[in-house]
Amino acid sequence: MRLIVNGQQAFGKAALEKILEAGVDEVVAVYTAPDKEGRPVDPMKEAALEHGIPLYQPASYKDQAVLDEMAALNADVMVMAYVIIFIPEVARETPKMGSICFHPSLLPLHRGPSSINWPIIWGSVKSGYSWFYPTDGLDEGDILLQREVEIGPDDTLVDVYFKKIFPAAVDSVLDVLDAFRTGNPPRSSQDESKATYESWCKKADAEIDWSKPAAEVYNLIRGTNPQPGAWSVHDGTEVQIYDSAPVDAEGAAGTVIEVAADSFTVAAGTGAIKVSRVRPKGGQKVAAGEYIGASGLSLGAQLG
Repeated sequence: MRLIVNGQQAFGKAALEKILEAGVDEVVAVYTAPDKEGRPVDPMKEAALEHGIPLYQPASYKDQAVLDEMAALNADVMVMAYVIIFIPEVARETPKMGSICFHPSLLPLHRGPSSINWPIIWGSVKSGYSWFYPTDGLDEGDILLQREVEIGPDDTLVDVYFKKIFPAAVDSVLDVLDAFRTGNPPRSSQDESKATYESWCKKADAEIDWSKPAAEVYNLIRGTNPQPGAWSVHDGTEVQIYDSAPVDAEGAAGTVIEVAADSFTVAAGTGAIKVSRVRPKGGQKVAAGEYIGASGLSLGAQLG
């Protein structure tokens, strides 16, 4: 088949290279977002240039010249591998068999841009990924393929995405293309009664409320690790909290109830959080022991 691969960043590059490695289909073009001044070159662009594949970076897919250019490629399918620019129906349907899009959640759950953070933050024990036929609605459209991954009790954002979803989803792009090759790829409707949408997980969402149970605080910490980073305030200065663990201890919420050489423990509404790595505002991630020495954090200090 003749393919357009449209995507960005590490996932787009990995999906492109998986397709090229298989050597079954012809990638006739790569589409990616326009360059941004002062930003590094997108890995997707680098991969296209490295492999000598025609590269296009339109600012809009509503421009007739862009549509004509795409139509001239005579593609069979467009693979949308991490696309954050809106692509209207007229562009999506230009390839003979249309387009297929990746999303890192079990649609219709967690439509939206931070679909990996929120399941962890809310204590879910599973997530997954979907390949779906995109429509003009955000992450709407029939499902072609969907697979689950487990969210372990200590998994962070890095664990769930980069160690579980990312590699499995990259491999699955070949299954998706095999489905198209049959001429009748699967298609099942999303259950709108189960649909959820969450916007970006931003800094404001990552502020720790120490009055909540330690389990909820811990979910927030691991669901925002590394981005946007759970945070609290100590002595008037923000500090982000990374490596940590819930422990069976009690005290007034937000109070430092134990200080050790390599950690400090903060009481939550019920239970407590033992912290072993932090990042002071404007600084780098450091071991808790280093932060204790530099900040003067002591027993009885208040966070939040």
